[in-house]
Amino acid sequence: MDAELMKAAEAATGFMPEAEGLALYETAESYADAGPVLEVGSYCGKSAIYLAAGVRDARARGVRQQVVTIDHHRGSEEHQPGWEYHDTSLVDPEAGRIDTLPRLRSTLVQAGLDDDVIVIVGRSVDVARLWRIQLGMLFIDGGHTDAAAQWDYESWAPKVAVGGVLAIHDVFETPEEGGQAPFRIYQRALSSGAFTEVRHEGSLRILERTGDAVG
Repeated sequence: MDAELMKAAEAATGFMPEAEGLALYETAESYADAGPVLEVGSYCGKSAIYLAAGVRDARARGVRQQVVTIDHHRGSEEHQPGWEYHDTSLVDPEAGRIDTLPRLRSTLVQAGLDDDVIVIVGRSVDVARLWRIQLGMLFIDGGHTDAAAQWDYESWAPKVAVGGVLAIHDVFETPEEGGQAPFRIYQRALSSGAFTEVRHEGSLRILERTGDAVG
C-alpha cells in the first residue's frame, strides 16, 4: 500500500486495526474488476482510505472504479452521549448532535482522495432502494444493533455481483468478545449458500459470492 496513504490511514479517526485495514485494501484491489467498491458506515473515513488505496492500485491493470461510502453521519448507538465511544469533538455545537461528515471530508482531503471517494449522506436502506449497479465489493460496518445489521445485509448483499465479495467488520463469535449483530449476518450469509468465506483477519470476514440466491 502507498506509504503516504498508509500514514493518512494511521492518523485518521476510527477503529480499524492496521492488519484489518490492509486486508480491506488487498480485497478492494483484487475485486474492483467486478464492480464498484461500496462501504456502509463511513464514520470519519479511516477504512475509506484503505479501500480507495486498493481501487487506485487496481487502476494499474486498467480497472476504472471508485469507492462509494454511505452514512447518515449522526453516529451509531455506541457514539451517542453516555456510551463508550462518544467523542465530544464530533458534536455539532449548533445542532447538539453527532456529525461526522466534516471530519470525513477533512480526512479525504488530507489524504488526497477527495476525487476517489463518492460520499453519500443518508440511511443505507434508503440509498439501497435507488441503487441498481452490481458491486465488486461490499463492506458492511454500519450500526451494530440487530435491526441495523440485518437491514444493511438485506438491502445490500443481493447487490454483490457473483464473483464479487462481501466484507463484514466486528464479527465476534462470543458476547465476551463483542456485539453479536455482525456475527449473525455473517452466519446468515454463509447459510444462504450464496457466499463462501475466503479470508479471516481479526474481526474482519471476507466472503466471495459464489451462488445466486441470497437469503
